[in-house]
Amino acid sequence: MSDARLAGTSTLGVRATVRTGVEVSPELVQGLGVTLALAVVASVGRVLVPVAVQQTVDTGILAAGGPDVPRVVTLVALTLVGLLAGAVCTAAVNVRLFRSSEAGLLTLRTRAFRHVHDLSVLTQGTERRGSLVSRVTSDVDTISLFVQWGGIQLLVSVLQISVATVLMAVYSWQLTLLVWACFVPLALVMPRLQRRVNDRYTRVREAYGAMLGTVSESVVGAETIRAYGVGARAQRALDATIRATRVAQIRAQNLVAVVFGTGTLVANLVLAVVVVVGTLLGVAGELTVGRLLAFVFLAQLFTSPVQMATEILNELQNAVAGWRRVLGVLETPVDVVEPEAPTPSRRGPARVELRGVGFAYPDGPPVLHDVDVVVPAGSTVAVVGATGSGKTTIARLVARFVDPTAGAVLLDGVDLRQIAGEDLRRRVVLVPQEGFLFDGTVAENVAYGVRGEDDVDAVVRSAVEALGLGPWVEELSAGLQTPVGQRGEALSAGERQLVALARAYVAQPDVLLLDEATSAVDPATEVRIARALESLTRGRTTLTIAHRLSTAEAADQVVVVDAGRVVEAGPHAELVARGDLYATMHAAWVAHTR
Repeated sequence: MSDARLAGTSTLGVRATVRTGVEVSPELVQGLGVTLALAVVASVGRVLVPVAVQQTVDTGILAAGGPDVPRVVTLVALTLVGLLAGAVCTAAVNVRLFRSSEAGLLTLRTRAFRHVHDLSVLTQGTERRGSLVSRVTSDVDTISLFVQWGGIQLLVSVLQISVATVLMAVYSWQLTLLVWACFVPLALVMPRLQRRVNDRYTRVREAYGAMLGTVSESVVGAETIRAYGVGARAQRALDATIRATRVAQIRAQNLVAVVFGTGTLVANLVLAVVVVVGTLLGVAGELTVGRLLAFVFLAQLFTSPVQMATEILNELQNAVAGWRRVLGVLETPVDVVEPEAPTPSRRGPARVELRGVGFAYPDGPPVLHDVDVVVPAGSTVAVVGATGSGKTTIARLVARFVDPTAGAVLLDGVDLRQIAGEDLRRRVVLVPQEGFLFDGTVAENVAYGVRGEDDVDAVVRSAVEALGLGPWVEELSAGLQTPVGQRGEALSAGERQLVALARAYVAQPDVLLLDEATSAVDPATEVRIARALESLTRGRTTLTIAHRLSTAEAADQVVVVDAGRVVEAGPHAELVARGDLYATMHAAWVAHTR
């Protein structure tokens, strides 16, 4: 098994991050050639006003024979037509970028979400759920904001600076060199500032993810917080993450403000220099009035993107920080991988075997040592042992939520690592210690186990009757349509287990794993649970992680695990007669239940 943990953030640079992001979401650049062509036309439209000013002043208003009104009118009319065409092109650029960006971000979200589900439960557990969710929600939103706003501005700004530079050089190469010379110091400092801004926005995204994780825990654990009267402590933890997020945001914005102020200062300095030097050139007869006016307009077109650069840089660095966190998810290796050439696994009575299995959690000591267990087809085997002995790990291995670090888990003689995930999920179903219910009705939650194109309602009703749960369903406020609430909170712990057992029944597995599935059952539903389990396990290979030794008494075989090793195995009566560890456990349990 890999010891991979969920990567905190990708280590790629800005350019490499954007390049990799485009490779992951190629839709972002689909049709980019047409979009660039339209953007060029839109940028040309923006420089029509300076050109029109120069031509109107020099060849219309200051014409040799006096003002040429028809020419002025013609130039104004042509300019209006050009501006209208530029506006249409700008709108088209916006629409195209919005469509391509949404398509690309859809792919990014889908791939990230899919990858999260492909990761093992251990890898997912290395990061809090709220923070993990933020990777495919708010972090992607930061990319969306930049691509749909900053990306447009960045594209138009680059073209605008390029076109403005060409025209400025046509009107006055001296002033053009002067304008660029004023920006050279800023261009030299900007890369260093960009790296610092990037670092600070990376901390912002990390702080934001930590805050969401704390908020999520506080909401989900609200009942526990109230029960133990630790609201003040929870509030302090939440306040600390909120303050950390605020501090990270302020630090980032402070640096951005410095960059913005510097850009504005340089832009205003450029305009002042252009007016002064341009006037001197005009007095010397090297520049006409129209050309000077046009150059001032062009200089403003040149400097305005620089003044907006701070905001664009702000969004870019925020987006790159979010992009890196999403790419960090995609870069995390999947430690439970699909086989390249899977071995077919046919339905029917199944034999499960753990052969020389060892397992260790990431960065932890081994929890299973050379475990050998055989569960014959159609039999029921109960695994018992003290808390922390490795019982639940055995269930996870058989369900292939994790892979062993040594040995193999076999299904009908085939290593689980050679069976396609879809085939394995059809054949093996785990009912966990706490059956998770989705927000919906009882029927909808049971139906999660239905496979194929069957009549879902009929399958659900049939399962309820087969498990003897009809009377219980009738007691519910709305029968099968009773809402279970978020995480099943409208039902008791025992009722949630009943729904989980019905869900497992409709899945019709060949192998059923019960991870202490009756440990939270209240006495009022114990009889119903027992009857449901009898129907559910009949004819199926069942591996039960037993908490109550009454489950072990009814099993065909009992496997006793101690400190990660199988120390006893055999029928209940035989193990009791031996007088070893199981007999001691059973005697203590019997004494406790009297």
